[in-house]
Amino acid sequence: MAPPGPVERVVLLDAGHRPIGTAPKSEVHTAQTPLHLAFSCHVFAPDGQVLVTRRSLAKKAWPGVWTNSVCGHPAPGESSRDAVRRRAGYELGLGLGIVQEVMPDFAYRAVDASGIVENEFCPVHFALADGLPAPRASEVAEYHWVAPADLAAAVAATPWAFSPWLVLQLGQLAARGIDYTAPRP
Repeated sequence: MAPPGPVERVVLLDAGHRPIGTAPKSEVHTAQTPLHLAFSCHVFAPDGQVLVTRRSLAKKAWPGVWTNSVCGHPAPGESSRDAVRRRAGYELGLGLGIVQEVMPDFAYRAVDASGIVENEFCPVHFALADGLPAPRASEVAEYHWVAPADLAAAVAATPWAFSPWLVLQLGQLAARGIDYTAPRP
């Protein structure tokens, strides 16, 4: 899969999560990150295990932290579902079968140890893997397939070892009674 265009742009949002413009991704993630559109996806194998990834050490924010399968930003005019597929192909070398939006209203703000802020309206998706990952080293340091219950237990025991968005997502999924299992047709 081809990398994003020469200048990857993110969609800036107002407080009501309505688009108000775009900005280069390279200029958005700072100590004053404006609210912008993103997505998060948990990819499941046909046997029900979920893919967790450790962010590349080259990442600007949260390098080396364990997180969900794939995150990113829809391009201007691109649907979240299409962005999930695009980034899964680019970051993980992975095709996806079913992609379902499970938490359309997830938003968060977090600051990493270097002072970089994530400030995202970030719909959450579940997807079914169509093959095996072949991650891009600039995006993913390593990955593992794990039982969803084991991931939830690890996050509860050591939340500091995981991305803040994964910790928040698992908590909200549980609080809303959303079944943390592979999507079904």
